[in-house]
Amino acid sequence: MSVLNLQSVSRGAAPAVKSFSAPICGDRVARAHQGVSLKRYQSHLRRTCNEDFVLKIANQTSRKVAASANATRTVVSMAAGGSKKILMLGGTRFIGVYLARQLVEAGHEVTLLTRGKKPVTFQIPDDSDDSFEKYKSAVKHIACDRTDGEALKQQLSGAGFQVVYDMNGREAKDVEPVLAAVGDIEQYIFCSSAGVYLKSDQMPHREEDATDPKSRHKGKLDTEKLLTDKGVNFTSVRPVYIYGPLNYNPVEEWFFHRIKAGRPIPVPNSGQQVTQLGHVKDLATAFHKMLGNSKAQNQIYNISGARFVTFDGIAKACAKAAGAPEPELIHYNPKDFDFGGKKAFPLRDQHFFASVDKAMADLDWAPEFSLVEGLTDSYQKDFGRGTFRKEADFATDDMVLEKVKSKQPALA
Repeated sequence: MSVLNLQSVSRGAAPAVKSFSAPICGDRVARAHQGVSLKRYQSHLRRTCNEDFVLKIANQTSRKVAASANATRTVVSMAAGGSKKILMLGGTRFIGVYLARQLVEAGHEVTLLTRGKKPVTFQIPDDSDDSFEKYKSAVKHIACDRTDGEALKQQLSGAGFQVVYDMNGREAKDVEPVLAAVGDIEQYIFCSSAGVYLKSDQMPHREEDATDPKSRHKGKLDTEKLLTDKGVNFTSVRPVYIYGPLNYNPVEEWFFHRIKAGRPIPVPNSGQQVTQLGHVKDLATAFHKMLGNSKAQNQIYNISGARFVTFDGIAKACAKAAGAPEPELIHYNPKDFDFGGKKAFPLRDQHFFASVDKAMADLDWAPEFSLVEGLTDSYQKDFGRGTFRKEADFATDDMVLEKVKSKQPALA
Protein backbone atom coordinates (compact mmCIF):
# COMPACT_ATOMS: atom_id res chain seq x y z
CA MET A 1 0.00 0.00 0.00
CA SER A 2 1.31 3.44 -0.92
CA VAL A 3 0.86 6.14 1.69
CA LEU A 4 1.24 9.87 1.36
CA ASN A 5 4.46 11.28 2.75
CA LEU A 6 3.04 14.28 4.60
CA GLN A 7 6.47 15.78 5.10
CA SER A 8 6.92 16.14 1.34
CA VAL A 9 3.57 17.92 1.08
CA SER A 10 4.43 20.30 3.90
CA ARG A 11 7.50 21.38 1.96
CA GLY A 12 5.34 21.98 -1.11
CA ALA A 13 6.93 19.16 -3.11
CA ALA A 14 4.71 17.05 -5.30
CA PRO A 15 4.32 13.50 -3.93
CA ALA A 16 5.71 10.74 -6.08
CA VAL A 17 2.80 8.33 -5.60
CA LYS A 18 -0.36 8.37 -7.69
CA SER A 19 -2.88 7.36 -5.01
CA PHE A 20 -2.78 6.34 -1.39
CA SER A 21 -4.89 5.67 1.67
CA ALA A 22 -6.12 8.48 3.87
CA PRO A 23 -4.40 8.27 7.27
CA ILE A 24 -6.67 6.78 9.90
CA CYS A 25 -5.60 8.60 13.04
CA GLY A 26 -3.68 11.51 11.56
CA ASP A 27 -0.20 11.75 10.16
CA ARG A 28 1.38 9.80 13.03
CA VAL A 29 -0.32 6.63 11.77
CA ALA A 30 0.43 7.47 8.14
CA ARG A 31 4.13 7.67 8.95
CA ALA A 32 4.01 4.54 11.07
CA HIS A 33 2.20 1.98 8.94
CA GLN A 34 3.85 2.35 5.55
CA GLY A 35 5.16 -1.00 4.44
CA VAL A 36 4.34 -2.91 7.65
CA SER A 37 2.25 -6.03 8.01
CA LEU A 38 -1.45 -5.88 8.89
CA LYS A 39 -0.73 -7.42 12.30
CA ARG A 40 1.91 -4.83 13.17
CA TYR A 41 -0.31 -2.04 11.79
CA GLN A 42 -3.21 -3.12 14.03
CA SER A 43 -0.81 -3.27 16.96
CA HIS A 44 0.27 0.30 16.23
CA LEU A 45 -3.37 1.41 16.03
CA ARG A 46 -4.02 -0.02 19.49
CA ARG A 47 -1.28 2.15 20.89
CA THR A 48 -2.44 5.31 19.13
CA CYS A 49 -6.24 5.04 18.72
CA ASN A 50 -9.21 3.93 20.80
CA GLU A 51 -10.10 0.24 20.74
CA ASP A 52 -13.42 0.69 18.93
CA PHE A 53 -11.62 2.42 16.10
CA VAL A 54 -9.03 -0.36 15.88
CA LEU A 55 -11.76 -2.94 15.55
CA LYS A 56 -13.38 -0.90 12.78
CA ILE A 57 -10.15 -0.71 10.81
CA ALA A 58 -9.47 -4.42 11.30
CA ASN A 59 -12.93 -5.19 9.98
CA GLN A 60 -12.23 -3.13 6.86
CA THR A 61 -9.19 -5.15 5.80
CA SER A 62 -11.35 -7.16 3.43
CA ARG A 63 -12.75 -4.91 0.70
CA LYS A 64 -15.72 -7.17 0.06
CA VAL A 65 -16.59 -7.46 3.74
CA ALA A 66 -16.27 -3.70 4.20
CA ALA A 67 -18.50 -2.97 1.22
CA SER A 68 -21.08 -5.47 2.40
CA ALA A 69 -21.09 -4.08 5.92
CA ASN A 70 -21.43 -0.56 4.62
CA ALA A 71 -24.32 -1.55 2.37
CA THR A 72 -26.24 -2.98 5.32
CA ARG A 73 -25.81 0.33 7.12
CA THR A 74 -27.06 2.49 4.22
CA VAL A 75 -30.60 2.64 5.61
CA VAL A 76 -30.13 3.92 9.13
CA SER A 77 -32.31 2.44 11.83
CA MET A 78 -34.78 4.78 13.48
CA ALA A 79 -34.75 2.85 16.74
CA ALA A 80 -32.67 5.49 18.53
CA GLY A 81 -34.88 8.49 17.80
CA GLY A 82 -37.97 7.34 15.88
CA SER A 83 -39.42 8.97 12.80
CA LYS A 84 -38.59 12.66 12.41
CA LYS A 85 -40.49 15.48 10.76
CA ILE A 86 -37.81 16.95 8.50
CA LEU A 87 -37.65 20.17 6.51
CA MET A 88 -35.07 20.11 3.73
CA LEU A 89 -34.05 23.35 2.06
CA GLY A 90 -33.26 22.25 -1.46
CA GLY A 91 -33.38 18.58 -2.35
CA THR A 92 -33.90 18.78 -6.10
CA ARG A 93 -30.41 19.16 -7.55
CA PHE A 94 -27.69 16.77 -6.39
CA ILE A 95 -26.88 15.85 -2.78
CA GLY A 96 -30.43 16.43 -1.57
CA VAL A 97 -31.87 14.20 -4.29
CA TYR A 98 -30.07 11.20 -2.79
CA LEU A 99 -30.41 12.25 0.84
CA ALA A 100 -34.15 12.83 0.62
CA ARG A 101 -34.62 9.34 -0.78
CA GLN A 102 -32.61 7.80 2.05
CA LEU A 103 -34.63 9.69 4.65
CA VAL A 104 -37.98 8.72 3.13
CA GLU A 105 -36.88 5.10 2.80
CA ALA A 106 -35.98 5.12 6.49
CA GLY A 107 -39.50 6.23 7.39
CA HIS A 108 -39.02 9.93 8.09
CA GLU A 109 -41.53 12.57 7.00
CA VAL A 110 -39.65 14.78 4.56
CA THR A 111 -40.77 18.15 3.21
CA LEU A 112 -38.72 19.92 0.55
CA LEU A 113 -38.76 23.71 0.51
CA THR A 114 -37.87 25.19 -2.88
CA ARG A 115 -38.88 28.20 -4.94
CA GLY A 116 -41.03 25.86 -7.01
CA LYS A 117 -39.37 26.68 -10.32
CA LYS A 118 -38.63 23.07 -11.28
CA PRO A 119 -40.21 19.68 -10.62
CA VAL A 120 -39.67 18.51 -7.06
CA THR A 121 -39.73 14.82 -7.88
CA PHE A 122 -38.24 13.17 -10.95
CA GLN A 123 -36.99 9.67 -11.54
CA ILE A 124 -33.23 9.14 -11.42
CA PRO A 125 -31.23 6.15 -12.71
CA ASP A 126 -30.93 4.76 -9.17
CA ASP A 127 -34.73 4.58 -8.85
CA SER A 128 -36.78 1.57 -9.80
CA ASP A 129 -40.30 2.39 -10.95
CA ASP A 130 -41.62 1.11 -7.64
CA SER A 131 -39.13 2.97 -5.43
CA PHE A 132 -39.74 6.22 -7.30
CA GLU A 133 -43.52 5.95 -6.92
CA LYS A 134 -43.10 5.36 -3.19
CA TYR A 135 -40.78 8.35 -2.89
CA LYS A 136 -43.02 10.57 -5.01
CA SER A 137 -46.08 9.75 -2.92
CA ALA A 138 -44.26 10.22 0.39
CA VAL A 139 -42.23 13.42 -0.04
CA LYS A 140 -43.98 16.74 0.59
CA HIS A 141 -43.29 20.18 -0.85
CA ILE A 142 -43.51 23.83 0.15
CA ALA A 143 -43.01 26.44 -2.58
CA CYS A 144 -41.42 29.47 -0.94
CA ASP A 145 -38.39 31.77 -1.25
CA ARG A 146 -36.17 31.05 1.76
CA THR A 147 -35.10 34.69 1.91
CA ASP A 148 -38.71 35.93 2.32
CA GLY A 149 -39.07 36.00 6.10
CA GLU A 150 -42.79 36.75 6.21
CA ALA A 151 -43.68 34.07 3.68
CA LEU A 152 -41.55 31.57 5.58
CA LYS A 153 -43.36 32.32 8.83
CA GLN A 154 -46.71 31.77 7.16
CA GLN A 155 -45.56 28.41 5.81
CA LEU A 156 -43.46 27.08 8.68
CA SER A 157 -44.76 28.50 11.97
CA GLY A 158 -46.46 25.80 13.96
CA ALA A 159 -45.65 23.12 11.39
CA GLY A 160 -43.76 21.14 14.00
CA PHE A 161 -40.58 20.45 12.07
CA GLN A 162 -38.01 18.76 14.30
CA VAL A 163 -34.96 18.80 12.04
CA VAL A 164 -33.77 21.11 9.26
CA TYR A 165 -31.41 19.95 6.52
CA ASP A 166 -30.00 23.07 4.85
CA MET A 167 -28.52 21.93 1.55
CA ASN A 168 -28.33 25.26 -0.29
CA GLY A 169 -27.60 27.99 2.24
CA ARG A 170 -24.72 30.23 1.13
CA GLU A 171 -24.84 33.18 3.53
CA ALA A 172 -25.75 33.59 7.19
CA LYS A 173 -28.51 35.98 6.13
CA ASP A 174 -30.11 33.04 4.28
CA VAL A 175 -30.38 31.11 7.54
CA GLU A 176 -31.70 33.77 9.91
CA PRO A 177 -35.24 33.90 8.43
CA VAL A 178 -35.42 30.10 8.47
CA LEU A 179 -34.53 29.94 12.16
CA ALA A 180 -37.02 32.68 12.95
CA ALA A 181 -39.82 30.87 11.10
CA VAL A 182 -39.25 27.28 12.09
CA GLY A 183 -39.11 27.84 15.87
CA ASP A 184 -37.51 25.40 18.29
CA ILE A 185 -35.94 22.44 16.53
CA GLU A 186 -33.89 19.44 17.62
CA GLN A 187 -31.10 19.77 15.03
CA TYR A 188 -29.95 21.96 12.14
CA ILE A 189 -27.76 20.07 9.68
CA PHE A 190 -25.88 22.37 7.33
CA CYS A 191 -23.97 21.74 4.11
CA SER A 192 -20.78 23.80 4.33
CA SER A 193 -17.54 23.31 2.35
CA ALA A 194 -13.93 22.23 2.89
CA GLY A 195 -13.09 25.27 0.80
CA VAL A 196 -13.26 27.34 4.01
CA TYR A 197 -9.86 26.10 5.25
CA LEU A 198 -6.85 28.36 5.17
CA LYS A 199 -4.16 27.06 2.84
CA SER A 200 -1.68 25.13 4.96
CA ASP A 201 1.70 23.40 4.82
CA GLN A 202 0.29 20.61 7.03
CA MET A 203 -2.14 18.25 5.39
CA PRO A 204 -4.72 16.76 5.38
CA HIS A 205 -7.08 19.49 6.57
CA ARG A 206 -8.71 18.62 9.87
CA GLU A 207 -11.84 20.12 11.38
CA GLU A 208 -9.86 22.12 13.95
CA ASP A 209 -7.64 23.75 11.31
CA ALA A 210 -7.60 27.51 10.75
CA THR A 211 -10.17 28.84 8.30
CA ASP A 212 -9.76 31.53 5.67
CA PRO A 213 -11.84 34.68 6.28
CA LYS A 214 -11.22 35.65 2.65
CA SER A 215 -12.48 32.34 1.27
CA ARG A 216 -15.15 32.54 -1.41
CA HIS A 217 -17.07 30.28 0.97
CA LYS A 218 -16.94 32.85 3.78
CA GLY A 219 -20.73 32.79 3.93
CA LYS A 220 -20.55 29.16 5.04
CA LEU A 221 -18.21 30.14 7.88
CA ASP A 222 -20.53 32.97 8.88
CA THR A 223 -23.42 30.51 8.98
CA GLU A 224 -21.53 28.12 11.27
CA LYS A 225 -20.80 31.07 13.59
CA LEU A 226 -24.43 32.21 13.51
CA LEU A 227 -25.69 28.75 14.49
CA THR A 228 -23.13 28.62 17.30
CA ASP A 229 -23.98 32.11 18.59
CA LYS A 230 -27.72 31.37 18.58
CA GLY A 231 -27.21 28.18 20.59
CA VAL A 232 -28.76 25.98 17.92
CA ASN A 233 -27.86 22.30 18.06
CA PHE A 234 -26.20 22.11 14.67
CA THR A 235 -24.03 19.78 12.63
CA SER A 236 -22.00 21.17 9.73
CA VAL A 237 -20.61 19.14 6.84
CA ARG A 238 -17.53 20.23 4.90
CA PRO A 239 -17.25 18.17 1.71
CA VAL A 240 -14.17 18.36 -0.51
CA TYR A 241 -14.94 17.73 -4.21
CA ILE A 242 -18.23 15.89 -4.72
CA TYR A 243 -18.89 13.72 -7.77
CA GLY A 244 -21.51 11.28 -8.95
CA PRO A 245 -24.64 11.13 -11.14
CA LEU A 246 -26.42 14.53 -11.52
CA ASN A 247 -23.30 16.49 -10.53
CA TYR A 248 -23.93 20.11 -11.53
CA ASN A 249 -20.25 21.03 -11.05
CA PRO A 250 -18.13 19.92 -14.03
CA VAL A 251 -15.71 17.72 -12.10
CA GLU A 252 -15.75 14.27 -13.72
CA GLU A 253 -17.80 15.63 -16.63
CA TRP A 254 -14.86 17.82 -17.68
CA PHE A 255 -12.65 14.73 -18.02
CA PHE A 256 -15.39 12.60 -19.64
CA HIS A 257 -15.92 15.16 -22.42
CA ARG A 258 -12.25 14.97 -23.40
CA ILE A 259 -12.07 11.21 -23.09
CA LYS A 260 -15.16 10.77 -25.28
CA ALA A 261 -13.65 13.09 -27.92
CA GLY A 262 -10.36 11.17 -27.84
CA ARG A 263 -8.48 14.37 -27.02
CA PRO A 264 -5.33 14.83 -24.93
CA ILE A 265 -6.13 16.10 -21.43
CA PRO A 266 -4.34 19.31 -20.39
CA VAL A 267 -3.30 19.16 -16.73
CA PRO A 268 -1.68 22.15 -14.99
CA ASN A 269 1.93 21.94 -13.82
CA SER A 270 3.23 18.50 -12.80
CA GLY A 271 -0.14 16.79 -12.45
CA GLN A 272 1.00 15.47 -9.07
CA GLN A 273 -1.16 17.88 -7.09
CA VAL A 274 -3.02 15.85 -4.49
CA THR A 275 -6.76 16.16 -4.01
CA GLN A 276 -9.79 14.15 -2.94
CA LEU A 277 -13.20 13.24 -4.38
CA GLY A 278 -16.21 11.96 -2.48
CA HIS A 279 -19.18 10.18 -4.06
CA VAL A 280 -22.56 11.89 -3.61
CA LYS A 281 -24.19 8.74 -2.21
CA ASP A 282 -21.47 8.35 0.44
CA LEU A 283 -22.03 11.99 1.35
CA ALA A 284 -25.79 11.47 1.59
CA THR A 285 -25.26 8.50 3.89
CA ALA A 286 -23.03 10.58 6.17
CA PHE A 287 -25.67 13.34 6.29
CA HIS A 288 -28.23 10.70 7.23
CA LYS A 289 -26.09 9.24 9.99
CA MET A 290 -25.82 12.64 11.68
CA LEU A 291 -29.57 12.72 12.24
CA GLY A 292 -30.28 12.45 15.96
CA ASN A 293 -26.70 11.38 16.64
CA SER A 294 -25.62 12.76 20.03
CA LYS A 295 -21.96 12.63 18.97
CA ALA A 296 -22.76 15.03 16.12
CA GLN A 297 -24.15 17.74 18.41
CA ASN A 298 -22.50 21.08 17.58
CA GLN A 299 -19.85 19.34 15.50
CA ILE A 300 -18.21 19.93 12.13
CA TYR A 301 -17.24 17.02 9.87
CA ASN A 302 -15.12 16.70 6.76
CA ILE A 303 -16.75 14.25 4.37
CA SER A 304 -15.10 12.83 1.25
CA GLY A 305 -13.57 9.68 -0.17
CA ALA A 306 -11.23 7.47 1.85
CA ARG A 307 -8.31 7.90 -0.55
CA PHE A 308 -6.41 10.82 -2.00
CA VAL A 309 -5.50 11.07 -5.67
CA THR A 310 -3.35 13.16 -8.01
CA PHE A 311 -4.72 15.22 -10.91
CA ASP A 312 -3.12 12.76 -13.32
CA GLY A 313 -4.70 9.92 -11.36
CA ILE A 314 -8.18 11.42 -11.75
CA ALA A 315 -7.77 11.61 -15.54
CA LYS A 316 -6.67 7.97 -15.69
CA ALA A 317 -9.46 6.84 -13.33
CA CYS A 318 -12.07 8.64 -15.47
CA ALA A 319 -10.79 6.85 -18.58
CA LYS A 320 -10.97 3.51 -16.80
CA ALA A 321 -14.52 4.28 -15.65
CA ALA A 322 -15.53 5.12 -19.22
CA GLY A 323 -13.94 1.95 -20.59
CA ALA A 324 -11.50 4.02 -22.64
CA PRO A 325 -7.74 3.72 -23.19
CA GLU A 326 -5.46 5.62 -20.86
CA PRO A 327 -5.49 9.24 -22.07
CA GLU A 328 -2.56 11.33 -23.23
CA LEU A 329 -1.79 13.93 -20.56
CA ILE A 330 -0.34 17.30 -21.51
CA HIS A 331 1.25 19.28 -18.67
CA TYR A 332 1.52 23.05 -18.90
CA ASN A 333 2.30 26.12 -16.82
CA PRO A 334 -0.90 28.19 -16.35
CA LYS A 335 1.22 31.34 -15.97
CA ASP A 336 2.16 31.05 -19.64
CA PHE A 337 -1.45 31.65 -20.74
CA ASP A 338 -4.17 34.25 -20.70
CA PHE A 339 -7.37 32.23 -20.79
CA GLY A 340 -9.51 35.35 -20.78
CA GLY A 341 -11.35 34.45 -17.60
CA LYS A 342 -12.24 30.94 -18.78
CA LYS A 343 -11.65 28.07 -16.41
CA ALA A 344 -9.02 25.83 -17.99
CA PHE A 345 -9.18 23.05 -15.37
CA PRO A 346 -12.02 22.06 -13.02
CA LEU A 347 -9.99 21.77 -9.80
CA ARG A 348 -8.00 24.29 -7.77
CA ASP A 349 -4.32 24.10 -8.67
CA GLN A 350 -2.98 23.07 -5.25
CA HIS A 351 -2.92 20.22 -2.78
CA PHE A 352 -6.45 20.08 -1.37
CA PHE A 353 -7.65 17.15 0.73
CA ALA A 354 -9.07 16.52 4.19
CA SER A 355 -9.13 13.89 6.92
CA VAL A 356 -12.42 12.03 7.38
CA ASP A 357 -11.22 10.28 10.56
CA LYS A 358 -13.63 12.17 12.82
CA ALA A 359 -16.70 11.29 10.76
CA MET A 360 -15.69 7.64 10.57
CA ALA A 361 -15.25 7.48 14.34
CA ASP A 362 -18.37 9.41 15.40
CA LEU A 363 -20.91 8.40 12.78
CA ASP A 364 -20.21 4.70 12.21
CA TRP A 365 -19.68 5.70 8.60
CA ALA A 366 -17.19 4.75 5.91
CA PRO A 367 -17.16 5.57 2.19
CA GLU A 368 -18.61 2.73 0.15
CA PHE A 369 -17.21 3.75 -3.24
CA SER A 370 -13.62 3.52 -4.34
CA LEU A 371 -12.69 6.22 -6.84
CA VAL A 372 -12.93 4.07 -9.96
CA GLU A 373 -16.13 2.41 -8.72
CA GLY A 374 -17.67 5.80 -8.02
CA LEU A 375 -16.62 7.28 -11.35
CA THR A 376 -17.98 4.20 -13.12
CA ASP A 377 -21.28 4.69 -11.29
CA SER A 378 -21.34 8.33 -12.38
CA TYR A 379 -20.46 7.52 -16.00
CA GLN A 380 -22.97 4.70 -16.39
CA LYS A 381 -25.85 6.63 -14.79
CA ASP A 382 -25.18 10.04 -16.29
CA PHE A 383 -22.58 10.99 -18.89
CA GLY A 384 -22.54 7.53 -20.49
CA ARG A 385 -26.28 7.95 -21.13
CA GLY A 386 -25.68 11.16 -23.01
CA THR A 387 -26.71 13.47 -20.17
CA PHE A 388 -24.48 16.22 -18.85
CA ARG A 389 -24.78 19.77 -17.49
CA LYS A 390 -22.44 21.69 -19.82
CA GLU A 391 -21.54 21.31 -23.47
CA ALA A 392 -17.90 20.57 -24.21
CA ASP A 393 -15.69 23.64 -24.65
CA PHE A 394 -12.15 22.90 -25.79
CA ALA A 395 -11.06 26.50 -26.41
CA THR A 396 -8.53 26.60 -23.55
CA ASP A 397 -7.33 23.09 -24.42
CA ASP A 398 -6.54 24.23 -27.96
CA MET A 399 -4.52 27.16 -26.63
CA VAL A 400 -2.42 24.79 -24.51
CA LEU A 401 -1.99 22.21 -27.27
CA GLU A 402 -0.97 24.81 -29.83
CA LYS A 403 1.72 26.21 -27.57
CA VAL A 404 3.01 22.76 -26.61
CA LYS A 405 3.23 21.76 -30.28
CA SER A 406 5.13 24.92 -31.14
CA LYS A 407 7.78 24.03 -28.57
CA GLN A 408 8.33 20.53 -29.93
CA PRO A 409 11.45 20.21 -32.12
CA ALA A 410 10.77 19.57 -35.78
CA LEU A 411 11.71 16.15 -37.11
CA ALA A 412 14.70 16.11 -39.50
